[in-house]
Amino acid sequence: MARGTDVSFRSKLMYCVFLRQFSEDGDFVDLEEQLDRLEELGVDIIWLMPIHPIGEERRKGTLGSPYANRDYRAINPEYGSLVDFLRLIENIHDRGMKCILDVVYNHTSPDSLMVNAHPEWFYHDDSGKPAPRVAEWSDVIDLDYSSDALREYLIATLCDWAKYVDGFRCDVAPMIPLDFWIEARKAVEEVRPGCMWLAESGEPVFIKMLRKDGVPVLSDGELYQAFDMCYDYDLYDDFVDVVTGRKPLSEYLDGLNRQEVIYPENYIKLRFLENHDRARAVQLIPDERLRRNWLAFSFFQKGTPLIYNGQEMSAKHTPSLFEKDTIDWNDGEDISEFIAALAKMKKDAAFVKGAFEATQIRPGMVLATYTMESRRIYGVFSLANEYGSIAMDLPDGEYVNLIDDEDVCISHGILETNGEPIVIKG
Repeated sequence: MARGTDVSFRSKLMYCVFLRQFSEDGDFVDLEEQLDRLEELGVDIIWLMPIHPIGEERRKGTLGSPYANRDYRAINPEYGSLVDFLRLIENIHDRGMKCILDVVYNHTSPDSLMVNAHPEWFYHDDSGKPAPRVAEWSDVIDLDYSSDALREYLIATLCDWAKYVDGFRCDVAPMIPLDFWIEARKAVEEVRPGCMWLAESGEPVFIKMLRKDGVPVLSDGELYQAFDMCYDYDLYDDFVDVVTGRKPLSEYLDGLNRQEVIYPENYIKLRFLENHDRARAVQLIPDERLRRNWLAFSFFQKGTPLIYNGQEMSAKHTPSLFEKDTIDWNDGEDISEFIAALAKMKKDAAFVKGAFEATQIRPGMVLATYTMESRRIYGVFSLANEYGSIAMDLPDGEYVNLIDDEDVCISHGILETNGEPIVIKG
């Protein structure tokens, strides 16, 4: 595991902002005006999707993907000026929150500032042209990390941004050499001690595809040598298969329990039901109560929970990466209070230092626990709209549900549930 990883990140709530779609103007000023609301939501870390100028050559759609960067050291004028950005960061910090930037270091746009100046910094295909190694990423060209000069340029860029922000979310981190990430982390630590590093790690099918094509790619186990946190993509497909009825819940729970032993003791996973690359939770889980249970269970799991912009309003539509496609903030149920309650629950020390385990006690019903020395926290989740009596190894009496502050009674060793998620201390 990366030295210096702060396991308290397990108790933090991260919120991802896609500025273009966050509001009609889609700029730093509009986000600044929403900081009070995000603070009330319980947000600790704001992740800004790429804020750099977007390339025009081979652009997809009208506006292009923010992941087709043209200049790592500049700000997209659509979002505002450097002064606007710095004021936003100052206001985030004034509220005790942190901000991390999206770093896209596997590729640039085909017309990036680096292409003409340093063509040797790019991967070239068999015809000798700069190209992506993943064919469907036709609006970008990949970097070639055999160049020491490229590495120096990119690390210096990270150090410059680290003067202002608190960490980095690193796009397709597995496609970039591990020794680069280790070197970058060491350099940035001199500028921003305790800088947070989040890797967009890969799904098993993605890793297998690249390795079959002869493309070097890192596993989560390797990434944890440089990063504090990885995506939970190693289980995301299993999650989708469970909620769509293609796999039994037990397989997903087995994977969660396996994470406790195959990763370092201080591993951190980013836990989410949705993100900018995946379907909205409302699309995957249309039933409101079932979705509340899955959201509560994702918060309960070991790691940092993520809310993607608009999820707190149960947004149904996944915003386009290539067009102006503003979130409809009035399209769904407002679950902000529920998320804030989950964020508050997550602050208990057991979620940081405890040992996690999840068991299916009957089809669709999960009992999960954290054990920290003599303390335990219990979570009961109905993941198939099943509910009823559950045997508990707790003394009879009244307990408080940490999610809604309602009383929970255990009588004769039995807890009666009504299908809503329950978290209690034992």
